[in-house]
Amino acid sequence: MKQVHLLLLILFNTTLASFGQQSDLSVEKIMKDPKWMGNFPSNVRWGENSENIYFSYNPDQNPSDSLYTISISNLDLITKVNWKEQDALVPRGEYNADKSKKIYTRDGVLYSYDCKKEKEQELLSLGERISNPTFLQNESIIAFEMADNIFTYDMGEGKISKLTNIKNGNKPSKKEDELSEKENWLKKENTELLKVIQEREEKKELSKSYRAATKKKESYTYYAGKKRISNLQITPNGKFVIFNLITSSEERKNTFVPDFTDVSGYTTNLNTRPKVGEEPSKVEMAIYNIEKDTVYLVNTESLPGITDLPDYVTDYTDKEWKKENRSVIPANPKFSSKSKAIINIRSTDNKDRWIALLDLETGELSSLDRQRDEAWIAGPGIGYGFGGGTLGWLPDDQHIYFQSEASGYSHLYLLNVETGKKTDLTPGQYEVFDPQLSNNKKYWYLTTSEVHPGERHFYKMPVMGGEMIKLTSMQGSNQVSLSPDEKHLAILHSYSNQPWELYIKENKVKSNSKKLTSGQSTEFKTYQWKDPEHVTFEASDGQTVHARMYKPSAEASNGAAVIFVHGAGYLQNAHMWWSSYFREYMFHNLLSDLGYTVLDIDYRGSAGYGRDWRTGIYRHMGGKDLSDQVDGVSYLIENEGIDPNKVGIYGGSYGGFITLMALFNESDTFHSGAALRSVTDWAHYNHGYTSNILNEPFNDPIAYKRSSPIYFAEGLKGHLLMAHGMIDTNVHFQDVVRLSERLIELGKDNWEMAIYPVEDHGFVEPSSWTDEYKRILKLFNQTLLD
Repeated sequence: MKQVHLLLLILFNTTLASFGQQSDLSVEKIMKDPKWMGNFPSNVRWGENSENIYFSYNPDQNPSDSLYTISISNLDLITKVNWKEQDALVPRGEYNADKSKKIYTRDGVLYSYDCKKEKEQELLSLGERISNPTFLQNESIIAFEMADNIFTYDMGEGKISKLTNIKNGNKPSKKEDELSEKENWLKKENTELLKVIQEREEKKELSKSYRAATKKKESYTYYAGKKRISNLQITPNGKFVIFNLITSSEERKNTFVPDFTDVSGYTTNLNTRPKVGEEPSKVEMAIYNIEKDTVYLVNTESLPGITDLPDYVTDYTDKEWKKENRSVIPANPKFSSKSKAIINIRSTDNKDRWIALLDLETGELSSLDRQRDEAWIAGPGIGYGFGGGTLGWLPDDQHIYFQSEASGYSHLYLLNVETGKKTDLTPGQYEVFDPQLSNNKKYWYLTTSEVHPGERHFYKMPVMGGEMIKLTSMQGSNQVSLSPDEKHLAILHSYSNQPWELYIKENKVKSNSKKLTSGQSTEFKTYQWKDPEHVTFEASDGQTVHARMYKPSAEASNGAAVIFVHGAGYLQNAHMWWSSYFREYMFHNLLSDLGYTVLDIDYRGSAGYGRDWRTGIYRHMGGKDLSDQVDGVSYLIENEGIDPNKVGIYGGSYGGFITLMALFNESDTFHSGAALRSVTDWAHYNHGYTSNILNEPFNDPIAYKRSSPIYFAEGLKGHLLMAHGMIDTNVHFQDVVRLSERLIELGKDNWEMAIYPVEDHGFVEPSSWTDEYKRILKLFNQTLLD
């Protein structure tokens, strides 16, 4: 027995020696319910009169967060808000010009709030749901939407008026027209045979003719037919209502994801999304002219470049490409105080964004600014789909403001609608986020990355441009909520190794920030979490790449490296704030304790570095975004002494996709990898994301074939772990099923798959997280260490 124990001890110690140092962390610890870390504030907002800060918090470790508040008169006291107080809170709504009154709805009922008297008043409860209330120029009149129509309420007279008469469906036909041939014959025969019936019909027709001659003209009714009505808005002068008409494709085909663990005990199908290339909904903008009592459509045919073809068509000379008006998506209009209207319009192929002046009398458009991108239009503040992004009027009714990537970075612009002069208010190689006008309309408040691509700070700037005054100073990310009276900043702040906490600061440059919350648990604070080193390296095409590096101690280093690939959508992770990938961050601490060097790269396509970086993956996913990972490995070999034969890679979603491309196309660089919830064939992903980057598969098959891992599976040499949730409604389980069959047909035997029956795209269960990351750690330990 002693010999057995001795043998086990020798084997155990040998295993430890081969895997390097130990850590106070374990996969089981870092992947358990995140509550073990503590509780951290979120969803910060101010009370109506700038006296209280409200936020979501959970110090009592309840099943979910609750609402808490801190009064600026007693910053040391955090109080839970009971449900009665929550119900009494003034919700978001619209102010009048001097912000003395606010209107809003609660549960479909219209209310007003006197900001000086701090008094709420119920105005209307009509049985139907009221929404989107707004003050008209005459502030005693409120317009609101109800049952797909616009109504007004005169607070002085207590009078409700219906301004539009819009109905779903088609205009009903006359009853006689609906009779069949047989029914008409029977009616004719009956009236000819029976004299009384004939006389009654004649009297009925005479009465009908008389009523028609003396009847007041009926009001106009607009029938939407099969189109869906949305986004009704009224001009401040109350003369026009603008709305969208949406026609859904009748050929849209959704995919179904089977749920084998449904509570019913039966296998059920989850109705999810269509695949890329499905025809998107058609969107038209209509104007209801109230004085003329008629409706007409906005004409988009005059937009400059509306028939332009994309550059990629030159790769397909054997196909006939017709120049025709492209379909567009108009966003909600923005009105000046004089009821002039501007709208943000996007082409559905996302190659163009126009900002145009709308003639409300005719429905004609005059383009003020066109941004063309042969890749796709995006970036902070640019907007997407129905979202118009940053757009509005200055009080002079002459200048509009918007964001554009015209300079290569998303900046805030002014444009004079009379002269056409355009001014970049924030020039430089950085990006602008969430600009807002001050109460007096003399200043901008905005967040930028001017200090560093991995930092966010809050600024104040004159409305027509000038010096930007930096109001925050804490390194990392500062998410600022400005008090309604603009005297204080409530700041959600975090740093690379410090989760989010709430601070307050006076709206002055030299004032200090006061910390209001301390959410880290004692258990979480016992470990000294690493502050990753922010590094840059030169890519093979000469570009500078940003990354975060987790270095082991010299004694612990095992010469092995792991490359982490963050997900996409439009995301940045090589920054200086607490990552949304907090589990992965803790795993990287564990890996570095065990001797691994970990590199987390903001590869091509990542957010935070401007237009050219954002679009660097256009028509070739797995191109520069993959070569950036390879160049990162070269950096580690040259500067950190990493053994070229000890490099692994892993990531989820887009990171899983890159992992597959790395093992299939760069097998001499990466010796093992874990691909989690991976896209394996982009032709099977969604339309909104994929068509931007790769166009449509039937129009640009070249882009899809060179971007999809399933076409390169024969290149697998190292060991591959695939992990996927079976009820993933984002990247469907079908993706890895198809790739698995491909690997089987190719005779590959150096791969394995872990499936998670109860998990969607983002895992929920700690047991699933734990199992997945134990497998990842085992993979690297067994394939990268001697």
